[in-house]
Amino acid sequence: METTRAGLTPGPRTAVIWAALRAELDRRAGEPLSVIDVGGGTGGFAVPLARSGHRVTVIDASPDALASLRRRAVDAGVADLVNGVQGDGDQLAALVAPQSADLVLCHSVLEEVDDPAQVLASIATILRAGGAASIVVANRRGAILAKALAGHIAAAVDLLADESGGAMGAAGGRGGGGSGAVAGGGPVGGGGGKSQRRFDTESATALIVAAGFDVESVHGVRVIADIVPGTLVDSDAQALLNFELVAAGHPPFRDIATQLHLLARRTG
Repeated sequence: METTRAGLTPGPRTAVIWAALRAELDRRAGEPLSVIDVGGGTGGFAVPLARSGHRVTVIDASPDALASLRRRAVDAGVADLVNGVQGDGDQLAALVAPQSADLVLCHSVLEEVDDPAQVLASIATILRAGGAASIVVANRRGAILAKALAGHIAAAVDLLADESGGAMGAAGGRGGGGSGAVAGGGPVGGGGGKSQRRFDTESATALIVAAGFDVESVHGVRVIADIVPGTLVDSDAQALLNFELVAAGHPPFRDIATQLHLLARRTG
């Protein structure tokens, strides 16, 4: 099947991720890829990728999300290219055959799973040699800035204190005592739950490299898209999209974004 760029038109909040994905698809232009979308929900990425001729399996814990995915795929005319499997990132190795995927999407998943290091190891296992992983994580420094700009100064100070003490050494899995903290990506607020896990460029890179990847690029996602007035988004979305694309790869702008996107390639 011929692959195209059909449906890969992003908005300002996802433009940076789609730019990285398009570059990866262009490396293998005309070749239909086997894509695994971990935590892919209702198919915001899966369906456009399928419309471009790629076969996508979405793994998600929510049966409601998978039902919406199926309807979305049918409406887009790509039901034969999209498959939904109920499960979560912690079950990945049991759900997907080894070395069967060309591209794995792991967007906003490492914050939620019990063991991020194990999930990344599973992604490395299911990727073919030279395959790529598109990884999106919550950015600790972006969370600090967002709290401060929203007027929650005390909470921002607490997050800064957590950043100072959050690095926990080399890329490990869970922190002690069931805190859900990971190496350099510990919790950023009270309670220490895994959904509060945040990363920075250094800690996310270390975790991914330890799983057997080369990190080829790191970009900020939603550098200002979440903090500018909504009227700007509505009135000049193209200018905002252009800013996001230009600023995404440049520190310090990258380092204050809401999320970080890392494009990693399986070594060996």
